[in-house]
Amino acid sequence: MTRIEWKRTAFLTVVLSGFLVLASCGSKKEVTTSDALGTELNLPCNDMEYASDMNYFRGTGMAEGVNMASTRRRANLDANASLAAGINRTIKSVTDRYSQDITVGDANEYNEKFEDMTRSVVNQTLNNVSTVCSKVFEKDGKYSVYVAVEVGKDELLNNISDRISRDDRLRLDYDKMKFEEIFNEEMENLQNER
Repeated sequence: MTRIEWKRTAFLTVVLSGFLVLASCGSKKEVTTSDALGTELNLPCNDMEYASDMNYFRGTGMAEGVNMASTRRRANLDANASLAAGINRTIKSVTDRYSQDITVGDANEYNEKFEDMTRSVVNQTLNNVSTVCSKVFEKDGKYSVYVAVEVGKDELLNNISDRISRDDRLRLDYDKMKFEEIFNEEMENLQNER
């Protein structure tokens, strides 16, 4: 074998060996969802038990910081903001559907007044939320606070009805049974979303 043939054969042998080594190292590995997305976390105060359902609006929040009092306050603000967003979304849906189902003289004026009133009731109701879960963790001088809050559907519904009964214009066109029916349907939809 000539020196050139020998170099060519050696080169091809090295290249072929390299491919075989790479092919054996690259065995197929099944990729799972957790490998692709990371590790799934199970956060305190945040499972299905703390989701809104047919009877309660709920919100969850969390915060981290080095001062426990301010961290707790921020977690509560986060939970209340989550709760308010859920209530407002549901009330808006109820109000829209209810306004379509009733007949009033000036529908736009009625809708505006009705929405302003319900927004006011929601803000008032948020002052009476109950904390249903609160967990504080400390690690290396840093606090993690998890909170879940709730307000009863019936409390909110009663506050809306009471407020409407005090307003002459709204009371004239208010059908309590129809409003409650739509409200309960929206609560059922909210529960089914989870």
